[in-house]
Amino acid sequence: MPRLHDPTIRSFASDNYAGAHPEVVAALADANGGHEGAYGGDAYTARLQELVIEHFGESSQVFPVFNGTGANVLSLQAIVPRWGAVICASTAHVNTDENGAPERVGGLKLLPVPTDDGKLTPELVDREAWGWGNEHRAQPLAVSITEATELGTVYTPEEIHAICDHAHALGMRVHLDGARLANAAVSLEVPLRAITTEVGVDVVSFGGTKNGLLFGEAVVATDPGTAESLRYLRKMNMQLASKMRFISAQLVAVLTDGLWMRSAAHANAMARRMAAAVAELDGVTITQPTQANSVYAALPRSVADQLRSRFAFYDWDAANEVVRWMCAFDTTEADVDAFVDALREALGEWPGEA
Repeated sequence: MPRLHDPTIRSFASDNYAGAHPEVVAALADANGGHEGAYGGDAYTARLQELVIEHFGESSQVFPVFNGTGANVLSLQAIVPRWGAVICASTAHVNTDENGAPERVGGLKLLPVPTDDGKLTPELVDREAWGWGNEHRAQPLAVSITEATELGTVYTPEEIHAICDHAHALGMRVHLDGARLANAAVSLEVPLRAITTEVGVDVVSFGGTKNGLLFGEAVVATDPGTAESLRYLRKMNMQLASKMRFISAQLVAVLTDGLWMRSAAHANAMARRMAAAVAELDGVTITQPTQANSVYAALPRSVADQLRSRFAFYDWDAANEVVRWMCAFDTTEADVDAFVDALREALGEWPGEA
C-alpha cells in the first residue's frame, strides 16, 4: 500500500498525533506469528503482570484495555456503585473529553470542582464531599485525579498521599488517570509506584498511547476485590481484547529497559525547550508551569491562526486566547526551533508589534 501521509510533517496538537515508537513496533512484530492463547492467556500478558508487579508493587494486578476512555470508565466502575459519585477537577479528562462515558456507560455521577492549576487538594475535595446518607444526592464515593493534569501540572507524591489519606478517611476510594503518568514520574524523578500505589491510589489508568504505543492502555488495581470486579467489567464494557498479546507486548516493551522513561523524558525536554524560547517573545504569556510535555500560552488569536497554517495545535481556552502545544517522544529540537521561528515570524507581522 502506498504511504498516504507525509512523515516529515510535525504537529504540536497532541502526543496522540505521533506514530508508534520503533521499539514498540518491533515488539508487535516479535509477538506476531504462530498461535498464542486468547483473552490474556498468552506469554506476553503473563510477562506484563510480572513487570507491573515490579513497577507498581506486589499486590498489583493488570488489565490491558483498548483505550484511555475504557481504562477510566472501567476503573471508576470497579470502585463506585451505581448510586455513587466521583469528585474530580472541572478540567479532568473524565469530565470534559469522554463524551459522557463515565455517566452514560459507567452509570456514575461526576462532581467537578473548579481549580486554577488542574489539581485537587483535600480542601477542594471537601467542596463536594458531603451528603452521605441523603437519598436525594449521588453519594461521593471516589476521587479521580489526573497525573500529569490536563493543564500540564504535576502532583507531588506528598500531594497525592494527602488526597488519598483524606479520601480514605471519608470512606472514598481514589482513581488516578495516568494517561501521561510516565511524563509526571520523569518530571518528578520518581518511580511509577511513588505517585500511585505507594501513596494510596486504589486503581490506576496507566497510559500507553501518548507515550509511544500504537494502541492500548492498562488498568492497574491493588485490591483483590477491585481486580475481581475488573475481570467482569472489562468484558461487559467491550474492552476485553481477544488477541490481547498485541496490547500486552507493547506495554511489555514500554516497561522494559526504561523505554517509558526515555520516551517521556525526551517529550518533557522538548516542552521545556519550547517554553523557554517562547517565554522570551513579546506577545506570548506562558499560563501554566511547564512540568510535563505540554506548554500552555496566551497569544493574540490572529497570531495563533497564522501559526496554525503551518503547525497543527489546539485552542485550550479560546475566550482567553490560550492555546496548548504538546510535544511527543519523536519531537526533535529542530521541530521545536522551527515552530518557535514560525511563531516569531507571526508575531513580527502582528499589528501589536508595530
